[in-house]
Order: sequence, then structure tokens, then C-alpha cells
Amino acid sequence: MALLEDWRSMAYSAKADKQELQKLWGAYFEKEKEIYQLLLKEPDTEVKGTVKELADKYEIDIMTMTGFLDGINDSLKEPNPIETMEEDTEVSLAFDKELLYKNMVGAQADWLYGLEEWNDIFDEETQKRLYKEQKRSTTIVKGDKIGRNDPCPCGSGKKYKKCCGARV
Repeated sequence: MALLEDWRSMAYSAKADKQELQKLWGAYFEKEKEIYQLLLKEPDTEVKGTVKELADKYEIDIMTMTGFLDGINDSLKEPNPIETMEEDTEVSLAFDKELLYKNMVGAQADWLYGLEEWNDIFDEETQKRLYKEQKRSTTIVKGDKIGRNDPCPCGSGKKYKKCCGARV
């Protein structure tokens, strides 16, 4: 079984004890934060190696590294083959800075997009702009509701209830 399947069955298990899951995620988030702090200190340096080598480098177990790779994959310049990844699979942590920041905002991970290391990468104005762009991209805007007696938006000149509204 691929590492990702093992990670997801462990981290998202419906059968697991809730306290155990909270403990697992608490430890994971601490390690994740530490790794991001290291990566953000040298954001233009590509970190690469096998899953096992990176787990050893960051002093974490293979499953935690798998979870980290799953989380960062959408922010990488070139996605890793996480679905089929094994311990000896070569992976890269070369990330797109703006995309990573936006994905952290999208995940509501304020402990990550609020890291001090971001201040050396983006000025405050850029951080605000990226934050707003991300929030705007996920905001759903509903159009005005068409009343029964309003003119039909198709342009026929009829009332909505006698035109397109009759088909609803």
C-alpha cells in the first residue's frame, strides 16, 4: 500500500479514538510549523531527497513526512507523485511562494501564514494583497433575485412569470 493511503487511513480514521486523533494532529501541526519555518528561511533553495531522507532531515517519522508532502503538494512548482509515493521516492519541496501563502490562508492555517518568516519574503502590503485575493477567490456572490413581476432577464420584454419563470 502506498504511503499516502496509510497516512490518510491513520489521520482521517472514523474508527480511531478522538483523543488519539487530537494528539496525532497536535503533534503533526507542531512539526509542520517547524518544517515551514526552516523552508521559509531559504525560500528559493530547492530541498529534495527521498521521503525517508527528508523525514530524517526534519527528524520526523515517515507518516508525518507523508502528511506534510500531502499538504504542501498543491503549492509546489512541480507536484510530487504522492499517490504512489514510497519511502525511496524522490521528492522536491520547491514551492511557489505566493501560492503557498494563499493555500495557507485558504486552509485557515493562521499559525502558518502568520509565521514571522513571511515578513522576510513579502512586505506587509503584499501579504494583505495575497490574503484578500485568496479570500475573494472563495467568496460566493449571489446575483439579485428575480421577482415574479420583474421584466424577464432574457430580454423578451415580458414579465418573468410569463416567460422564463413559467418553465421553472
